[in-house]
Amino acid sequence: MGQRSAARREHTARRLERFAALRGAAAPPGELWDVVVLTAADEAQAGAFREQLAEKLRRGQLPGRVRYLVCADPPGPRIGNGGSTLHALRCLEEQYGDQWTSFTVLLIHSGGYSQRLPNASALGKVFTALPLGHPVYQMLELKLAMYIDFPRHMKPGVLVTCSDDIELYSTAVTEAITFDKPGFTALAHPSDVAVGTAHGVFVLDPSSFSGKGGLEYGSCYRFLHKPDVETMQQSGAVCVRGAHPQLSSPGSRGDSECVYTDSVFYMDHGTAGRLLHFYKQMGTLHCEVDAYGDFLQALGPGATPDYTKNTSNVSKEDSGLVAVRQQLYSLLQGTALNVIVLSNSQFYHIGTTQEYLFHFTAESKLRFELDLQPVAFSIFPDMAKSSDQLSIIQSILEPGCVVGPGSVIEYSRMGPGVSVGKGCIVSGSCINFSVDIPSDCFLSSVSVRITDQVKYVTMVFGVGDDLKKSVNLLSDIHSLQFYGASLPECLDLWSVEASDQLFSSEDTRLGLWTARIFPVCSTLSESVRMSLNMLNSVHHKSAFKLSGFQLLSVEEMLIYKDVEDMLKFRKQIYDEICLQRQKEKSDYRMNST
Repeated sequence: MGQRSAARREHTARRLERFAALRGAAAPPGELWDVVVLTAADEAQAGAFREQLAEKLRRGQLPGRVRYLVCADPPGPRIGNGGSTLHALRCLEEQYGDQWTSFTVLLIHSGGYSQRLPNASALGKVFTALPLGHPVYQMLELKLAMYIDFPRHMKPGVLVTCSDDIELYSTAVTEAITFDKPGFTALAHPSDVAVGTAHGVFVLDPSSFSGKGGLEYGSCYRFLHKPDVETMQQSGAVCVRGAHPQLSSPGSRGDSECVYTDSVFYMDHGTAGRLLHFYKQMGTLHCEVDAYGDFLQALGPGATPDYTKNTSNVSKEDSGLVAVRQQLYSLLQGTALNVIVLSNSQFYHIGTTQEYLFHFTAESKLRFELDLQPVAFSIFPDMAKSSDQLSIIQSILEPGCVVGPGSVIEYSRMGPGVSVGKGCIVSGSCINFSVDIPSDCFLSSVSVRITDQVKYVTMVFGVGDDLKKSVNLLSDIHSLQFYGASLPECLDLWSVEASDQLFSSEDTRLGLWTARIFPVCSTLSESVRMSLNMLNSVHHKSAFKLSGFQLLSVEEMLIYKDVEDMLKFRKQIYDEICLQRQKEKSDYRMNST
């Protein structure tokens, strides 16, 4: 993997080791965060987060003496991660009064419904499991572990990060990442120029950087949000790796060119206080604000208000967005944007099914640097293992079960006659019957509570299906693809009528996310069987009637989800694995005496 990757692996292992020692323990004051804040899309999601946090704390999986606070976005229109940041500042003040101004705060954006990685939809992206640790780490623990050195070198303030990405880095032993300056301070990572088009990019002030060393502090002249290559070159954002930041001369583009991209950022309490005051004055926010695009573009001496009118990167142009951006620009203009350049660092995103499968099962740098395991905290007979290119996370697989390469199985129980194809994701399922799961299948089970009874629904798709895509007219649903077939073809095979009632959405969004096609069943294994029958009917172009079933959309599954029952199923698997491990230990001791 190379020296740089090996150095990141070594430093990452050290941080994981330090965090493991603090799981379930009370850290000394100042060693860890005063508050860890998780944002949630609504109160229902917030409730699910609180339930999982309580369970983790009960089991000693998180450090003690840290306050954990969940903040649901206010009801009404979506407010984006920038709006969530502002609202979280208000929650902090309401919860802790003036005391919060002396706190170091980690704010993890974890709201949203994870439409591109739907096995994280019901319980949240921040609780996505990783093939790592005993018991397994979820993204929350990984965030806490990777940022374990930050609170000790941070003045009171707020560090803002997202729940579906991770930054791995190495620095010299004597170098500490320090957040102690007024204004904003952001981490910057050298990235290929093409990567910059989908990220925030820093135009560094050349007088403040040498371009050498593993860790360097400097200032940012201007911040670009998802710029095109031409804009990066014209703005002076393109640098030569390991050299003084400078605009590359025309025609000299080569492998050594890079831009410095964003990840997490910190704001001191003075700045956070100004933003909170702005939010209180505003009253209600009616548009989606981007914490990166709308906060950071206002910073640095080279900032101009031009971006406030540019809505090309906005998924939904809301009323008042331009006005809110202009107000934020006026508020933040002239505020410093300090940058910490980590020359040996890598930003990884795990927010889509493709990224998830690649990082967990292929020979990826992330897999190497985090030392992700093919089998993590699971009961898995060797004969079922077809290769190391798979990922089994807190699951029980019986002898005779076979898993194809490139597949991830999490929080599931599988019997002897189960064969999983290549490149599949199976989550939260119980499969106690013989079945061949075709390659590239996505299968995820959800407990739901309907008329006060616990029932089960299993969503099934192709791993490449686009759950975010929607159309406005029923006549256009032929453009929606389900496992390689058009949705109307599938509906014919399932004897389901295409009508407005087929979709659960209150507005005109007709898509796989809102299609009522998944049968409600009384047992978990039966729901998996029915959904696999649906998939196989499409795969083999054979009829499978869904008449007689109550059908839910993924959107409705999340409304009716029963978090307690889903966690109970995971706990049963957890307890069984613990018992098996104890038995193996005692057998080993008896055999060795």
